Amino acid sequence: MEWYLAALRKYAAFSGRSRRKEYWMFVLINALISIALVFATGMTSESPGLVGSLLYLVYSLAMLVPGLSVSVRRLHDTGRSGWWLLVAIVPFIGAIALIVFMAQDGQPGDNEFGANPKSAFA
Repeated sequence: MEWYLAALRKYAAFSGRSRRKEYWMFVLINALISIALVFATGMTSESPGLVGSLLYLVYSLAMLVPGLSVSVRRLHDTGRSGWWLLVAIVPFIGAIALIVFMAQDGQPGDNEFGANPKSAFA
């Protein structure tokens, strides 16, 4: 939960670098909360309708900017520009390429996007 909150504290910080752990913990907790919202809205009434959909929509919109910013910072850690997120537009291959980029270890030492985030925790 600490890494999820760390990503939220850097809500719209598109500069700098993020460790793999920060990115993947954000993705995991965000997915779990989204799944919980979908189940909760489906179980609270016979037809979730507008209220359930609105709750999920508000959460999704609130997480859009932090999700983009932590993704850009993760790409920065691997030495790539944030514009590489646009590779996701390419069907299937783009998503696979992005997963590979996000799973790679960050560049050791400083790079053009900032200091190595691992050095702060070493």
